[in-house]
Amino acid sequence: MSGLCQGRVVVVTGAGRGIGRAHALAFAAEGAQIVVNDVGVALDGSATGDGPAAQVVAEIEALGGKAVADTSDVADWAGAKTLIDTALENFGRLDVLVNNAGFVRDRMLVNLAEDEWDAVVRVHLKGHFAPLRHAAGHWRGEAKAGRTPSARVINTSSGAGLLGSVGQGNYSAAKAGIAGLTVVAAAELARYGVTVNAIAPAARTRMTEGVFAEAMARPVEGFDAMAPENVSPLVVWLGSEESAEVTGRVFEVEGGKVSLAQAWRHGPEADKGDRWAPAELGPVIKELLERAPEPEPVYGAS
Repeated sequence: MSGLCQGRVVVVTGAGRGIGRAHALAFAAEGAQIVVNDVGVALDGSATGDGPAAQVVAEIEALGGKAVADTSDVADWAGAKTLIDTALENFGRLDVLVNNAGFVRDRMLVNLAEDEWDAVVRVHLKGHFAPLRHAAGHWRGEAKAGRTPSARVINTSSGAGLLGSVGQGNYSAAKAGIAGLTVVAAAELARYGVTVNAIAPAARTRMTEGVFAEAMARPVEGFDAMAPENVSPLVVWLGSEESAEVTGRVFEVEGGKVSLAQAWRHGPEADKGDRWAPAELGPVIKELLERAPEPEPVYGAS
């Protein structure tokens, strides 16, 4: 390995399994010290009683790396602070926060219950904001003390958040919120030496086993395009000091493909120079739509 993140201290949330575990192992292989966070719940958010964070720590230590486990609930304000404090108390610094934790409770909107909405938005959106807020407070303090960091935040959005996904209104809304949070945080935290980017990964995890079942069954010439490990090299690079000039971006990553997602942009416009009457707007909107490109289709839409 290149030692790209040698000596850097990295927090990875939801790192007990899947993509998060792959991130933790990849950072450790590049010389980073890792806080492996995972509360240890089932796919639906219920308690399981096992300790996946400790298992990943053991894997890292067996390979000669340094890591500690943390089982804080990242969507709990005090728990998120404990997570950041764990990095500072064990390693004396914090360089990278990878927000990855989440689960799904998929339903069509007409069947989606309030608690299913609240749970998914809480763990994904608040579970990104709360650790980010506590990490940002630490980094701002460092910058004000004359120790400006070279810090990195990598958030986890989704194609569902960028384009929408039928049957995942709660998940899509939360992941879209993460993309929005990413660009705001990038703008606000640049002065403190912090970059903030997001990824929208496609890989095999507990959440996507059904979605990618066909692709999982057809590896291409021995290359498992859906392996979680395919996502981590980009995350490791974004967490390195090399990525200092990249911030406020969302990258899609799948298999060996990396692409830059295009955010909402100002499009065609019509300006009357005065207030429109409702009856005037029909032909105006029609003309704007004719000048605009067709939107990308929502995942799962017929």
